[in-house]
Amino acid sequence: MKDIMGMLKQAKELQEKVGALQEQIAEMEIAGSAGGGLVTVTVDGKGVLKAVKIDPSLAREDEVEVLEDLIVAAAADARAKADRAAEAKMAELTSGLSLPAGLKLPF
Repeated sequence: MKDIMGMLKQAKELQEKVGALQEQIAEMEIAGSAGGGLVTVTVDGKGVLKAVKIDPSLAREDEVEVLEDLIVAAAADARAKADRAAEAKMAELTSGLSLPAGLKLPF
């Protein structure tokens, strides 16, 4: 019974740490770029687009399709970086846990 109480206490502590980490991740800002830096976008830790920066050389009528493609590529780059950063932070938090085989955390 003592082991179960200890496990429940550890689970509660982990849940609190995960909650704090999720808030920290949401506040992160990650930049992604495309076209050699001609287009840069910034997303938060949840992947929500916060800013777009476009090199003035792309602001030409005949470059609209290229610009659209670069914005999409930069957003994808930023989102991938945000996902990797969140996974790395979560891995740091859970690195010392000894979970039973096959058990995965729900986050």
